[in-house]
Amino acid sequence: MIGSIMLTLAIHNRLIMPLFRKTRYSHGLKSLQKIWLGLLFSIIAMVGAALAERKRLSVAKTSSRTTALILPVSGFLLLPQFILVGIGDAFIYAGQLDFFITKSPRGMKAIGTGLFLATISLGLFLSTILVEIVREVPGTNDGHYWLAHRINDGRLDLFYGLLAVLSLINLGLFLLCAKCICQILKEETSYHS
Repeated sequence: MIGSIMLTLAIHNRLIMPLFRKTRYSHGLKSLQKIWLGLLFSIIAMVGAALAERKRLSVAKTSSRTTALILPVSGFLLLPQFILVGIGDAFIYAGQLDFFITKSPRGMKAIGTGLFLATISLGLFLSTILVEIVREVPGTNDGHYWLAHRINDGRLDLFYGLLAVLSLINLGLFLLCAKCICQILKEETSYHS
């Protein structure tokens, strides 16, 4: 995932931005647009993870070696989701950092950077709480948990589906907040001019 973040940033800065500079959009994507794009990639990644896990579970159930440790499924089935999550994180992190630095008043740039890091920490903390909640709730009629000790007994596909739905809600809330922020910034620039 870190590799795809680094590759995404390199491709964005070395290939995409020079193309933007040749058009009337020479500034490239704005910070809120980068965050929106990153959230969209995150949703696509979670939907892809749910579909890949559903495929893996179906292979596990139909395989004659259900007690075996190795299933006839390639580990590369997970690669697209990791790449998409990395692309999403790259755009989200770059957009957040850019927003906090460019939209903060001069004396608050360090606080903006701290807020950027605090949002990452808060997100990791909340994801840990979500995992603990889901771990305790039986998710199927047969009493199996979504996050079971044996992966073939669990329903990770439903967990990834839940993450996709939560990411979609997050995107909706972000778009609502971004609209308000854009109105405030527009009013502020018209007030100062």
